[in-house]
Amino acid sequence: MFFRGRQPEASIWRRFRVSADGFTFEQTGDHYTAHIVANAERVVDLFYALTDQLPPAVDVVIDDLRSGRSWKGESVALPDVRESIARLKVLLARYGGVELSVYTSEDQLTLNPYLELFIYARTDRWLYLLEGKGLEEQPSVHTKSWKTNRQHFPAAPDLVNAVTAAAERLGLQPA
Repeated sequence: MFFRGRQPEASIWRRFRVSADGFTFEQTGDHYTAHIVANAERVVDLFYALTDQLPPAVDVVIDDLRSGRSWKGESVALPDVRESIARLKVLLARYGGVELSVYTSEDQLTLNPYLELFIYARTDRWLYLLEGKGLEEQPSVHTKSWKTNRQHFPAAPDLVNAVTAAAERLGLQPA
């Protein structure tokens, strides 16, 4: 079959989806929570793609479990944050071990050290955005079976150096 133009984004996501891909979406009071599980590359790509839905200035927290260092910043320019995430994507997907949160007063996107994505929000708009990315809502998702503690993440000096450089570029302060 020959396609003229671009293939819709949702169908591309579906093409590379594995059976474990999916998300839960829950409402508790006036807050919504999404938990997304997929392969490492896809979760990191989703995190990056979904940050584009945030306003021009965001707050950022980075916690590097390997080095034990944490940084935070307020009102950081979203394009700068997205550029830093783009530079880290390959290393994050390969090694994990870094918790990265980008948030505002309305929304929070968190990539945890085990490469699962969590979204906390005051509206349900993320449900529709996730479905638009080709993910399917499920009653439950299977968390990563290889979860480990801080001391058991494999050494990744390239990632530690890249995370430190990103924090410095963004002007984040030690937390």
